[in-house]
Amino acid sequence: MTEKKTPPVVLVDGSSYLFRAYHALPPLTTSKNHPTGAIKGVISMLRRLEQDFPGSKVVVVFDAKGKTFRHDIYEEYKANRPPMPEDLAVQIEPIHEIVRAMGLPLLIVPGVEADDVIGTLAYEATSKGIDVVVSTGDKDMAQLVSDHVTLINTMTETAMDREGVVEKFGVTPEQIIDYLALVGDKVDNIPGVNKCGPKTAVKWLQTYNDLDNLIEHADEIKGKIGEYLREATGTLPLSRELATIRLDVDLDFGLEDLQEREQDDNSLLELFKEYEFRSWIAELENNEGSASDQRERSTEQESAKPLEKQYSVITEQGELDTWLQRLKAADQFAFDTETTSLRYMDAEIVGVSFAIEPGEAAYVPLGHDYMGAPDQLDRDDVLAQLKPLLENPDVNKIGQNLKYDKNVLANHGIHLEGIGDDTMVESYVLNSVATRHDMDSLAREYLGEQTITYESIAGKGAKQLTFNQIDLEKAGPYAAEDADITLRLHQALSPKLKETGKLESVYRDIDLPLVPVLSRMEQRGTLISASTLRQHSQELAERMAELEKEAHEVAGESFNLGSTKQLQAILYDKFGLRVIKKTPKGAPSTAEPVLQELAHEHELPRLIVEHRSLSKLKSTYTDTLPELIHHRTGRVHTSYHQAVTATGRLSSSEPNLQNIPIRTPEGRRIRQAFIAPEGYKLLAADYSQIELRIMAHLSGDKGLLRAFEHGEDIHKATAAEVFGVSLIEVSSDQRRSAKAINFGLIYGMSAFGLARQLEVDRKTAQEYIDRYFERYPGVLKYMDNIRKQAHDDGYVETLFGRRLYLPEINARNKQLQQAAERTAINAPMQGTAADIIKRAMIDVDQWLRSEHADDACMTMQVHDELIIEVRDEALETVRKGLVQRMSAAAKLNVPLLVEAGTGDNWDQAH
Repeated sequence: MTEKKTPPVVLVDGSSYLFRAYHALPPLTTSKNHPTGAIKGVISMLRRLEQDFPGSKVVVVFDAKGKTFRHDIYEEYKANRPPMPEDLAVQIEPIHEIVRAMGLPLLIVPGVEADDVIGTLAYEATSKGIDVVVSTGDKDMAQLVSDHVTLINTMTETAMDREGVVEKFGVTPEQIIDYLALVGDKVDNIPGVNKCGPKTAVKWLQTYNDLDNLIEHADEIKGKIGEYLREATGTLPLSRELATIRLDVDLDFGLEDLQEREQDDNSLLELFKEYEFRSWIAELENNEGSASDQRERSTEQESAKPLEKQYSVITEQGELDTWLQRLKAADQFAFDTETTSLRYMDAEIVGVSFAIEPGEAAYVPLGHDYMGAPDQLDRDDVLAQLKPLLENPDVNKIGQNLKYDKNVLANHGIHLEGIGDDTMVESYVLNSVATRHDMDSLAREYLGEQTITYESIAGKGAKQLTFNQIDLEKAGPYAAEDADITLRLHQALSPKLKETGKLESVYRDIDLPLVPVLSRMEQRGTLISASTLRQHSQELAERMAELEKEAHEVAGESFNLGSTKQLQAILYDKFGLRVIKKTPKGAPSTAEPVLQELAHEHELPRLIVEHRSLSKLKSTYTDTLPELIHHRTGRVHTSYHQAVTATGRLSSSEPNLQNIPIRTPEGRRIRQAFIAPEGYKLLAADYSQIELRIMAHLSGDKGLLRAFEHGEDIHKATAAEVFGVSLIEVSSDQRRSAKAINFGLIYGMSAFGLARQLEVDRKTAQEYIDRYFERYPGVLKYMDNIRKQAHDDGYVETLFGRRLYLPEINARNKQLQQAAERTAINAPMQGTAADIIKRAMIDVDQWLRSEHADDACMTMQVHDELIIEVRDEALETVRKGLVQRMSAAAKLNVPLLVEAGTGDNWDQAH
């Protein structure tokens, strides 16, 4: 019989997580405008730790206010740190209150830092033979790591033992203090050695072992860095002392005094309600409560018990038969696949899971092939048995991102029908910005449950296992839980959709029916010409070489165009160009917007901007697209994402079709590589100025409505109004300015932004805006009303009822608030445009499949444009039908104009 090991003590660096949570999470606020992002992040981490370390003593340590002993040693310690943001400072006390209500020991010791308290407690624990886990995101804590002390970063789900320290830093835990002393810390104002970065520090410590020995041999270090080292020898002992975490703080308590108290559910519930943590409130209200409470509960309240989970792994035909009968008899069931790859075109099924009732689920392994894997049912045989059920449109399947499962099943000859609900899409429609929409995040948000993570059973990084390599003892509960959680998420999300505005309609009529449409487009893919792209790539390389040569000539010296430091030296030190913006570290910026502005003043920034633009085209498209051609189909298969953008627009990846440039000849050359197969043409149909038309509809402005009803060039019409001339007299420059005004204002552009875009002074830009609003007063009224509505409600809606929540609309930070106001103005237009093209895609897909199944199919959707492959002989018929259906996708007070073109490639068709 083995001795039972004492669970480790968990010491939490609350101050580390406070800042990390504040910066990592969006600036969440309550309806009363109290910031809650840091509160949610820190408390989520603590709840996670309690689950991950059952039976462990969890102690939370925060920094105290005021100076510490390090300030006595060195007055300038942490002098460079900016004051804590106000919206973070007000979250500290609520965190402390919640920690206390959770019953966890909370330590705030004046005169020392949280690190020192943690170091002292860790030393006490290990001296008593108790292992320690330090939960932190602070690199300085690596000095505490030993055979009995491990660091974990709950926010990134990473752990660091002795080997991990060496792997990350290149030195042992015992050398970390010397490493930190050499590198220094600008934030904490620890001097270090000038110009000594991590690589230099590691090299020195590997050679000389420790700081004292290095100082003794400082004369052996050559070059400028050697001079810097010798200059620093007087302050390095100070740097080492500042970097050293104390293990001997005189605490008036010991580990045994730090006992967890019983959680105060009543106080916790009040706090969760005050800060509006819905899922935690629901979890507390559903819990059984204390033993005394349980005795008082009536039998009717038995349903509040935690859900008992029954997960099974099916390896016998008899068990499968039983489940098949249950599935056939059910109106709906949750379904999930486990596969060999996230790339849907390459993925093969490893197993499938089902759930019909909450808490009960089964996993059928079909392809686990690790050494010693148990016998499993034959994959082809099982899929053949499932095929009639999965293809039955009358049996509703519930899934999480069912588009992926539909694509994977297609690889096995099964065409999934009866997509009843998709929890990813339900969550996205309910609130696109409340959380990420992956299953783990949704389970935490809406069920208050921590799921089994893939990394916990498969590992991470290069050594991560694919699902077929995972032991069934781990794979079974994980896969079954996926189906169970999916079912329970649907049961939690569906009522919320029904009770919130028109969201049920948005979900049922727009986003859910789009799932199979996108799946078909993804599977079809699009044809590209690899030879065209290779030729283009070669030409781009030649032009980049020319630009590099020109840049060297203008600079008067050779330099690396990709080196920020060299570019800074030439632009700002050599040529003395004005510093428009600085990096967070105080260096003059060489970012794209800065260089674009400087390009008006000097030739070199213009050359750099052009070189960067071509380099991006080459690396992102001309070099990469040919590699994405699938070996089986000879086509490129993008992935469309329904739950990424806040406004309802689709996005895509591998490749990202939305970002292929169209305004430059080089960008259009890339579109020329998207081609039609022999005997076909590409048909591209685009909504013309759709967001401006939506603005006319939403604002009801008579001037805008009249211009669109009469089919006028809207930019010319605006120019005539703003500049007080007739339509015939509008110049090309005036039209260009009017176009900037039209699009700028619907994106909430200020006079300052418009002035920069039009290259006029701010006063002139403001006059243009004022004149615009004089001529189009309905637009101004709409903008004022929508801003007020956003402040009052916390959200805005599209024409069809899709909601976009604006967490920062009442933020104390004016910049955040103004950005949210700009979003409030634009989101109804952008979101309505997204809804319209989605409605068009659903209608067009149904029409093509029913009437032109052999002649045409949709292959791409990009912004407001649909691209269809059409057989030559059906081209005109399909073109007319496409324009008709896209035009009818919404009824506005202005016509929906659709422009359609055809060609052998996308550029020709656009």
